[in-house]
Order: sequence, then C-alpha cells, then structure tokens
Amino acid sequence: MYQALRNLSPTQQVGALFVIVFGLLLLGGLVIFLRSMREFEDTERAERHQSEVDNLTQLLKTSSLLVFVFWVAWMAGDTSRLVLFGVGSFFALREFLTLSPTRHGDHHSLVLAFFVILPVQYWLVGTEQFSLFTVFIPVYVFLALPVTSALANDPKQFLERNAKLQWGIMVCIYGMSHVPALLLLKFPDYDSKNAFLVFFLVLVVQTCMLIQHLVSRRLIELGKPPSIPNISQSFSWRAWWSGMVSGSVLGALLTGITPFAAGQAFSLAFIACAAGSMGHLVMKALKRDRGIPMWRGRDKSVTGAGGMLDRIDALCFAAPVFFYSVRWYFGL
Repeated sequence: MYQALRNLSPTQQVGALFVIVFGLLLLGGLVIFLRSMREFEDTERAERHQSEVDNLTQLLKTSSLLVFVFWVAWMAGDTSRLVLFGVGSFFALREFLTLSPTRHGDHHSLVLAFFVILPVQYWLVGTEQFSLFTVFIPVYVFLALPVTSALANDPKQFLERNAKLQWGIMVCIYGMSHVPALLLLKFPDYDSKNAFLVFFLVLVVQTCMLIQHLVSRRLIELGKPPSIPNISQSFSWRAWWSGMVSGSVLGALLTGITPFAAGQAFSLAFIACAAGSMGHLVMKALKRDRGIPMWRGRDKSVTGAGGMLDRIDALCFAAPVFFYSVRWYFGL
C-alpha cells in the first residue's frame, strides 16, 4: 500500500489516506451496529452489553468528528484552515471558562483572551513567526493578564482567577494552535505532505486513548481497582501501557507516510501518546475539582465525551510536545 501511495501526487496521497480512514470508520460503525443487534435473555447482561455499545458508539463519533474536522481543514486552504482551528479553540476556551466562576474584574481579561490573544496566536502561526508564536502566550500573555486583572481593582481570589484563565489559554489556544503549525514544518523532499503529520499525530493519539479506554472498561468489569481513584475511576497503569504500546506501534507502522525512520516514528508516537494521555488525566483532575462529569455542562450524562474540550483535550497536550520534539530533533 505504501508503494502505491508513493506513486501518487501529494494531493492524491492525502486524499487517498482520507478515503482509507473514512472507510475504516465506516467499517467500525458497521461492526458496532451488528453488535447492537445481539439479544440477551439476562436483563443485567443485556444492560451491560447496551452500555458497552453506547460507549463504543460515542468513541466512534469522537474519532469521526476529529477526522472530519481535519478533512475540512485540509480542503479549506491555509487561511480557512487557521480560522477553523481558531474557532475550535474559541469554543473549547468558552467551555473551560463557562464552568469556572468569574468576577466582574475578569471581564477585561476575558475580552483580551477571546478577541486579542486567540487571533494573534493564530496569525503568528499563519505568518510562520516561529520565534514569536512559541513564546507569545507563555511569556507575553502570562505577564499581561495579571496586569490587566490588577488594573480592574479586584483583589479577591486574584491568584486563583488568573491561574484559571492562564491555564485555559495554555490548553485551548496555545496547545491547539500547534496542530496547524505542523503544516508549516519544512522537511527536505517532503513538500505538500505535511497533512500526513497531522494524520499521524491524530491517529496515534486517538488510538492510544481508544485502547486505554477499552482496556480500562474491561479491567473494571473484572473488578480491578483504578490506580488513582480520586482523579479517575477508570485509569489504571495496565490500561495506560496498553494504549501507549498500541499507539507507538501504530506510529511505527505509519512510517511510510512520514519523513521519519521506523525508530523515529515509534519514539515520536510514544512521546505524543504520553503527552496526550497524561494531559487527558490532568483535565479529568480539573473536572473533579469543578465537580463536573464533562466540559459541556452539569446536566448531561455522566458517561462519554460531551463537549468540545472533552474531545480534543489529549490532542491539545500532545500537539505542542510533538511539534517541538520534531522541530528539535530534525533541527527545523
């Protein structure tokens, strides 16, 4: 298959890869549908089976949404692509801050975050200002936000309010902006193929999270206790390692569509999976702190991913780590 892909033009290669991925998603949907047709006389077993089917359906929807977003981004062109990812960051940050208490003194900082920081960060990515977009938020913004809050003359919970806003900007804007930034990396003899890097990152991270989730559910059914129950009722190190190995092996198998050698692809996939899975765990800790089951709201189901941030949190952590690892190792 790799040889056939290599004989195509870069545009045809990316299009063929999308066709393959969408085909696999359709196949997965068919398998889930056939499983949902099974019937059980035991009521408890039937309910457990239905819960498993519903969970797999939600995972498939999440994966399909991510692939669809990146397909639209590839079709849209450079400017539209940045706008699309910027809109995703906007709604993710909105979810993050909507479920966190704010005060009147935060209004200027919120306006700064949504209508200045977010567009400026994506503009820096679009204009390939690598030396500035990498430090704009962690240096300039992190110093400017508390100044803005101080000028609002509201000292109550000053540290907590600013830390919350800085954390949301770091994850939802800074992290997410590094996904389209992958399209700007210049590899020798790899022109017009950087969409494969986005595919690589999304597929390995999503595979890691999917396997981790499925193994965790199986361990729960077997009565195995979670490793850190105060943060997550499903996380276990055995499931985590299963996801890490699966994602890394998939990365090595995808070597042919990347500028990496097999060992490099395995290592970079391992790094991306580690960052994504640990980032997902951090976001679970934040949800526990806020007392919510998902970022979309308190009145929704307590299972599955409901909001934008639930779907992209692992990617927001994995993208900058993967980006800088690649750029440092290859000296780009």
